[in-house]
Amino acid sequence: MRIIKIFDTTLRDGEQSPGATMNVEEKLQIARQLARLNVDIIEAGFPIASQGDFEAVKKIADEIRGVTVCGLARALDKDIDRVGEAVKNAGCGRIHIVLATSDIHLKYKLKMDRDAVLAMGIKAVKRARNMTDDVEFSAEDATRSDWDYLCRVTEEVIKAGATTVNIPDTVGYTVPQEYSELIDYLMNKVPNVDKAVISVHCHNDLGLGVANSISAVLKGAGQVECTINGIGERAGNASLEEIVMALKTRPKFFNADTRINTREIYKTSKMVSKITGMTVQPNKAIVGDNAFAHESGIHQDGFLKERSTYEILNPEEIGIPQSKLILGKHSGRHAFKDRLSALGYQSLTEAELNKAFERFKTLSDQKKHIFDEDIIALITDEITKASDIYSLSSLHVVSGTQHKPQAKIKLSVKGLEMEMESAGDGPVDAVYNAIKELTGTKSELKKYEIKSITGGTDALGEVVVMLEENGCVVRGSASDPDIIVASAKAYINALNKLAGICRTIKKGV
Repeated sequence: MRIIKIFDTTLRDGEQSPGATMNVEEKLQIARQLARLNVDIIEAGFPIASQGDFEAVKKIADEIRGVTVCGLARALDKDIDRVGEAVKNAGCGRIHIVLATSDIHLKYKLKMDRDAVLAMGIKAVKRARNMTDDVEFSAEDATRSDWDYLCRVTEEVIKAGATTVNIPDTVGYTVPQEYSELIDYLMNKVPNVDKAVISVHCHNDLGLGVANSISAVLKGAGQVECTINGIGERAGNASLEEIVMALKTRPKFFNADTRINTREIYKTSKMVSKITGMTVQPNKAIVGDNAFAHESGIHQDGFLKERSTYEILNPEEIGIPQSKLILGKHSGRHAFKDRLSALGYQSLTEAELNKAFERFKTLSDQKKHIFDEDIIALITDEITKASDIYSLSSLHVVSGTQHKPQAKIKLSVKGLEMEMESAGDGPVDAVYNAIKELTGTKSELKKYEIKSITGGTDALGEVVVMLEENGCVVRGSASDPDIIVASAKAYINALNKLAGICRTIKKGV
């Protein structure tokens, strides 16, 4: 099985993303994590660009061991010398030279002919070889270059001493079949191609960065240039985590692997996201929040029976502790029961489970996100209802700046439906007055508290009340997206506790 080198350019190309600029210490922090991830090459920056970039490359080269540290240079003496100075103390330092080869770039950017560009490239590689044995040459905009001219450039820079030749899809223009044919063409037409590693560097303008990269691996590319979370110029670069896990998941197909310590992937992704401020989209492959999350009831049922039914990767392989079963309106009873068990509710009766599941489905139609706290509140309500004398059947409240608050409430009292309407100073006061008249309670409300269980305007509201009657003090609580309903349920919950603890209910009431 071939080992593909991973060339990480998060600190160079990735930093070129708008707003992703990093200072020296931030770059050093990420470089340390990339070393733990076990990438083969860290492209630490573009030393000629600024003093800060030079210092970052130099500090990383001075400290990080076991990884090749690389700096980017144009095919100019001053650029090459600056990289050479930055990486001279590296355990293994690389100078990466970039020079365009497409006619578009030659005509409009360089304003040079093909022979002049070739000579410039040869000269640059030879100069770099005087400083290090590890020199990479990138033929910028290779995928829009003339193939035979690209072969000529590749052959000559290898002769000049390039140990790696990169064939970048600089503007994300190519497609997998075309790109693999180009790599195959080079592998067969360049006579000394075996003297260097062929590398690929794909941008994601058409969403094909990863697909193009792995198609090139199939044709003999030995190095892939990529970034953490796929960050980079414009639409970004090929994503390191996707390339690595594609090879790892399909070893027989690719007959290739990497040296990456995959259990560091998720940690690295989070670090880069935090430092750059570039949030990872939820549905991002491998490291997105939803990559190992299941909400569909059909999927959850299959997953709980056998993980591989709906997951081709084990989340632990990339450093995520476990998959997530997201409970929502698409979830099934199996997943709900599994979550209850995980939360410690293993001994529910079938009736309690069914009632709790019905309430869960109702709540999931009202809320976008269901949290564990919501589920605990639901199941607690169902458990406490088992011996209830009073239960809320319906509630209607009218309130506003032009209306005195009115509440119409219907209670089930030992199975008998009773209804009452009452006014109050506020909607909760109106509800509590109606409940008092229906139940005939003489209890005193000592405390009323309300809080949000989870965040957001659709959060469950939890209400806690304290009632006192004849020296007996009880607490009642309840939760509901509607705080008035939660208030009524909490009061009724407290009355049920009073009924069971402090006094005897007359028969027939």
